[in-house]
Amino acid sequence: MTTASLPARRPRWRSAFVLHDWGGRVGAVLLFAVVGVAILGPAFAPHPSTATIGIPGVGPGPGYPLGLDFLGRDFLSRTLDGGRSTLLLGGSATLLTYIVGTNVGLAAGHKPSWIDPLLMRSVDVVLSFPALLIMLLAVTAFGGSPFVLVCATALVLFPGVARIVRTATAEVATRAYVEAAVVRGERSFAIIRREILPNVAGPIIADLGIRFSWSIILIASVNYLGLGLKPPTADWGLMVSENRSIISSNPWAVMAPALMLALLIVAVNLVGDAYVRQLGHSRGTP
Repeated sequence: MTTASLPARRPRWRSAFVLHDWGGRVGAVLLFAVVGVAILGPAFAPHPSTATIGIPGVGPGPGYPLGLDFLGRDFLSRTLDGGRSTLLLGGSATLLTYIVGTNVGLAAGHKPSWIDPLLMRSVDVVLSFPALLIMLLAVTAFGGSPFVLVCATALVLFPGVARIVRTATAEVATRAYVEAAVVRGERSFAIIRREILPNVAGPIIADLGIRFSWSIILIASVNYLGLGLKPPTADWGLMVSENRSIISSNPWAVMAPALMLALLIVAVNLVGDAYVRQLGHSRGTP
C-alpha cells in the first residue's frame, strides 16, 4: 500500500450518542425543560415582566405564585422572561470561544513552526490572569453591553480550548493519513479541514459543556455584581442580585433564578459527561 492510498481514520465522534447513557437522558430532559422555559416562557407569563402589580417583596399569593420582586413586579413572569438573555449571551460567548480557540489550536499544532510557541505563549499570558478580573476590567473600561460581555467571556475562555485543540492536533498530525496528504502536496488549509479537524472534533465537543457552563457562570457573576446588564432587563443572574434585599420576605425572588441557572449548568454537564463516556466506548469498538 502506498502513502497515497492510506485511508483517513474514520472520525468516531459522531457515534457517541448521549441518550444511550442514563445520565445523558436525565441531562437531556433537564436541558430540554430549561431551554423550553427560556424560549417559550415569555409567551406564558401571566403579567408583563416590567409591570408593577403590587407591594414590593410580597411572598406568593393569588395571581403571583412566586411573589413580587423588590419593585412589586410579578416574579414568575420575570423568571419566565429571564432565560432568553442567559442562553443568548452564554451561547454566543461559547460559540465565539470555540471559533477563536479552535483556530488558534489548529494553527499552533498542525505542524512544527515558530507560530506554535508564539501563539501558545500568548495563550499562557491570558491564562495567568484570573478570569473574573479580566471580565471586570473589560466591563469597567467598555461598559456592560451584551457585546462586551460576550467578547470578554470569549477572551478568558478561549485559551483552554486552544490548548486542548493544539494537543489533539499535534497528536493527529503525526498519523499516516496526514503524512500521506502532505506527500500528495495538499495545502495546509486542506489538510486541516479534511484530515485533522474531523478527527479532533471529539475532544472539542466533549469540552463544550464545561465552556458553556463557565460562560453562564462568568456572565451571571458580572450581572450579579451590577456591572453587566442593566435594569429593567430580566436576566437570571441580575435578578438574584436585585432581590437580595427582600430574601427574608420572599425567598423565591432569589431561589427561582438561582435554581434555573443551577439546573441549566447541571443539565449541560450531564449531557457532556455522557458524551465523553459514549465517545470512550465507541473508540473501544472496531
